[in-house]
Amino acid sequence: MFFLIIATLLLITIIYLWNNRHFFNRDIYKNFSDNDVPWIKNGFSIAFFNPVEIFQLVRTIAKKYQKSYHLTIFANTDYFIVKAKDAEKILSSSKHLEKGLIYELLHPFLKTGLLTSAGEKWHQRRKMLTPAFHFNILREFCEIFKEESDRLVEVIKSQKGKEVNIIPISTQFTLNTICESAMGVKLSNLGNTGNKYRDNIYLIGELLVQRILKPWLLVDIIYKLLGYSYQLEQLLRPVHEFTQTIIKSRRNEYLLKKLETQDLNNNENDKENIYLSSKKKRAAMMDTLLQAQSDGLIDDEGIIEETDTFTFEGHDTTSVGMTFVLFLLSHHPEVQEKIFQEIKDITDGRDELSLDDLNKMNLMERVLKESLRLYPPVHFIARKLSDDLYNDGILLKKDTIVNIMIFDIHRDPEYFPEPEKFDPDRFLPENFEKRHNFAYLAFSAGMRNCIGQRFAMLELKTMLTKIVLNFKILPVTSFDELIFKGDIVLRTQNPIIIKFMSRN
Repeated sequence: MFFLIIATLLLITIIYLWNNRHFFNRDIYKNFSDNDVPWIKNGFSIAFFNPVEIFQLVRTIAKKYQKSYHLTIFANTDYFIVKAKDAEKILSSSKHLEKGLIYELLHPFLKTGLLTSAGEKWHQRRKMLTPAFHFNILREFCEIFKEESDRLVEVIKSQKGKEVNIIPISTQFTLNTICESAMGVKLSNLGNTGNKYRDNIYLIGELLVQRILKPWLLVDIIYKLLGYSYQLEQLLRPVHEFTQTIIKSRRNEYLLKKLETQDLNNNENDKENIYLSSKKKRAAMMDTLLQAQSDGLIDDEGIIEETDTFTFEGHDTTSVGMTFVLFLLSHHPEVQEKIFQEIKDITDGRDELSLDDLNKMNLMERVLKESLRLYPPVHFIARKLSDDLYNDGILLKKDTIVNIMIFDIHRDPEYFPEPEKFDPDRFLPENFEKRHNFAYLAFSAGMRNCIGQRFAMLELKTMLTKIVLNFKILPVTSFDELIFKGDIVLRTQNPIIIKFMSRN
């Protein structure tokens, strides 16, 4: 039986290699030599790297060669972009919009929502959801950002003077915020399900990275035989139950408001006004989805896909951004004080915080952008080429996976001298205007840029305003203690510890 299993696995692997032979056929790379473009062939050994080692490997390669390169892992050869000019050719194109393999592996989690879909489905969903992040709707969200930031301040006060792991605090804050704003549901009304959701997101990411690093796990039957598929299903069950609870809660409230509005004005031709009235108190992305379903533009499965997508993306990436800006400020007290003074000058002591106030906070915006440069929450993105592409005379064949290494592009000394230095003045108008348009990709770029980037920046500004007004942020974790690991978003192996002291 043992030899039968081994023989079966070997046969499956051979079939997999044959079906994917175009990725490692040397002929498709015959237009260049190793002197033109680095071709790193660590081969099978990378399959035994842990997430920390693989993160360090790609950083080392980028620093050594300072140019885009090929990397062969087992049987697959991908192209890794570390230069802004190379990223522009992919991201500015209207052709290469399909995501890479890693996004396909997210399908059991997110299916084919806005993040992972392609073609006409992606275009239709993007068009549908863009109005949910309109300027006027973001203005309504500011009150929610303020309320959740006030709650965050109370949480921190309970830990005042203590050494605090900021990561779980930031994820709780951002999950609360995305649920109440974009989803229109208070997380406190859903019991403790949010805690299980947050915990499982980390474990799902670890499983995903493991599957990427061990190519034999890409064969579905092997993945199932070794028990990983069952493990993933167990993690996903409470995650999907959480988001479906959100949908049910919001759908009931939405339909109730709609019925009330129809009773007041039962005019069949006044459909748009009915919808606007139904979200008069606080607009939510979920309302956009539910209205689209009423119009026959999306079904139940589509609403589930987008709820899973935005709940995950809307809290996890912003949480990482929040964690690292607080970490950086803890090490730069002089910048903290400048932000504190900017807030006092703009608000003139007012407790109210408007969208106009937030838009005037130029120093804070530069601080956030520089933090996102150093520690981009989405540290790489991937595309599958829809057609042959020449890059500096190098032929990249159709279906090649191209990984755009945002973490390394943000550390290119050509555009960011002393790249490891925290310097918010990099984003003064006179500095960023002369930089390459694709040298800064914290929210990606091109047609598939982040739909929620203004949402995220306003949320982070509100959070930072409330924290800086109430606390001085002191360092505990040092820069040397930051050990990054490969994951869906930028994560560290160890907690990030800081301390809050009251300004009073």
